[in-house]
Amino acid sequence: MASSEEPTGPVSKEDIEAADRWKNEANEYFKKQNYNTAIELYSKAIENNPNNAVYYANRSISNLRLENFGYALTDASRAIELDRSYTKAYYRRAAAHMSLGKYKLALKDFEFVTKVRPSDQDAKMKFNECNKIVKKIAFEKAISVDKKEVNIADSINLDAMTIEDEYEGPALENGKVTLKFVTELMEHYKQQKKLHKKYAYKILIDVKSYLQKQPSLVDITVGDDNKFTVCGDIHGQYYDLMNIFVLNGLPSETNPYLFNGDFVDRGSFSVECIFTLFSFKLLFPDHFYMSRGNHETLDMNRMYGFRGEVTSKYTSQMADLFTEVYNWLPLAHCINSRVLVMHGGLFSKDDITLDDIRKVDRNKQPPEDGIMCELLWSDPQPMLGRSPSKRGVGCQFGPDVTANFLQRNGLQYIIRSHEVKNDGYELAHDDKCITVFSAPNYCDTMGNLGAFITMNGKDLEPNFTSYEAVPHPDVKPMAYANSFLSMLCQ
Repeated sequence: MASSEEPTGPVSKEDIEAADRWKNEANEYFKKQNYNTAIELYSKAIENNPNNAVYYANRSISNLRLENFGYALTDASRAIELDRSYTKAYYRRAAAHMSLGKYKLALKDFEFVTKVRPSDQDAKMKFNECNKIVKKIAFEKAISVDKKEVNIADSINLDAMTIEDEYEGPALENGKVTLKFVTELMEHYKQQKKLHKKYAYKILIDVKSYLQKQPSLVDITVGDDNKFTVCGDIHGQYYDLMNIFVLNGLPSETNPYLFNGDFVDRGSFSVECIFTLFSFKLLFPDHFYMSRGNHETLDMNRMYGFRGEVTSKYTSQMADLFTEVYNWLPLAHCINSRVLVMHGGLFSKDDITLDDIRKVDRNKQPPEDGIMCELLWSDPQPMLGRSPSKRGVGCQFGPDVTANFLQRNGLQYIIRSHEVKNDGYELAHDDKCITVFSAPNYCDTMGNLGAFITMNGKDLEPNFTSYEAVPHPDVKPMAYANSFLSMLCQ
């Protein structure tokens, strides 16, 4: 975790040597992509020698890899305080700012480096690249006028799109998703083939139309003897998504599913994941549910690959339409009035009720605080009370916060996702806060299992199924991500 250690004056030779040993060991774990252990060891190095900027910068990039953007920002800033000329620390802080969508603050870091080191060509190049992003975003805002008035779905002319004779992929039947269509689509995608753009646009338009009629908190009823499955993050890992259906059966009216956000980004088969999931949503609207995650947002999609993937496989207009659709995804689901499911977690205030969630106006990009933000971004912590988020957005909440929320709202437990877990799931807060993460070997590097939860409607007792990653075509994760971010995180 991040630290606020202050310089303590002279450090003994023994402490300096011990710190270097911890740092060297941490570097080895970092190379193996075991970032949690690396962070623990860098923290020990810092305890022995809190005056060394390198240790903070190294811990910063480890936190970046774990998406702990808040901690990464704090560590990079501390490194800069200790060594104002330490270029890498500015790059780490810029990467953290960019990951949080704060591009202008990232630009300031690059600008500072170029002024201090005017002959540094690398710094100049990064400043220019970041400046391009800032200008592009400003241009997009300028031409969008009022985004509430710009409705991309209504501007799509499906009639003008022709299906070429050579197209041999799945086809909608009378403009509708059928079981035949989605079955063929999944096979089509396994062969790395593309759905025709006319059908892709039609699915998006129909999903948006459906989601617009849904509340921000969706109530789900599961019969006493009926099974219900909850899945966590998928993150563009299409072949692992297919494995879930092999292990647990295809979605159907008798095999309902809830996918709890972060369907896209990071993994490079996000288009395949989202169209498969949206197709099932249209096929079984009352038995297939999807929550919004923090990666169903414009800033995340811009940095972590989804927007680049859609633009590469289709068009930037379709990428804009996805943003429009994601704004209407529900923020939470409540199963039998007893289990609340959201992507991130609980709240910075004590008095939040289910009705407060129902009242949230969700048709927008998430704000930096408040109910919508925290549902998408918050994380549990083992200690009592609340803490600032390690991610720089949302909050961290303790077992007392969970217990009070459950009691106030008459709930049994909560399910959330949002965090990689070694077994694909984790029980916390006296088993009242369950994390489920369904992307095994996340980003082809983390070595974690994926998991899903099954339960019946009678007792809602959670049962966990863990599984390993399956092989996928040789397309690396982050293949479509913003190359500038990858460059900053080297």
